[in-house]
Amino acid sequence: MDVTIGAKLKELRIKNKKSLQEVADAIGISKAHVWNIEKGESSNPSMDILNKLAQFFRVSVSDLVGENPLGASEPTELVALYRDLKELSHRDRAAIEALVKQFKSTKGGES
Repeated sequence: MDVTIGAKLKELRIKNKKSLQEVADAIGISKAHVWNIEKGESSNPSMDILNKLAQFFRVSVSDLVGENPLGASEPTELVALYRDLKELSHRDRAAIEALVKQFKSTKGGES
C-alpha cells in the first residue's frame, strides 16, 4: 500500500506530538499549507519544503515521500543518525567509528 506524503506527514506530526502550527513555524510555511499537504490538496510540495520537513522530523526525504524500500525496516532514529553522520567531518566520523568499535568490543564481554 502506497502512503501519500500527506499521510506520512500527519503520521509523523502526531507521533511527534506536534501541532500544525508548530510544524508550520519550524519550516517557515503557513499552518494552512501544512494542512493542505496532509489532506492531499497540495500533493506536490517543493523540494525545499520536503527537505525542511524531513530535517524537522529527522527522517529522509525518501522516507517522507515513500520511496525508500530499505528505510522502511529501519528505525527512524537510525535513519536520522545516519543523515547526521554524513554531515560531520571525516575526523569526527572517524572518532565516532572508534567509539562504536569500542562499544562493540566491550559488549561482547558483557553477560
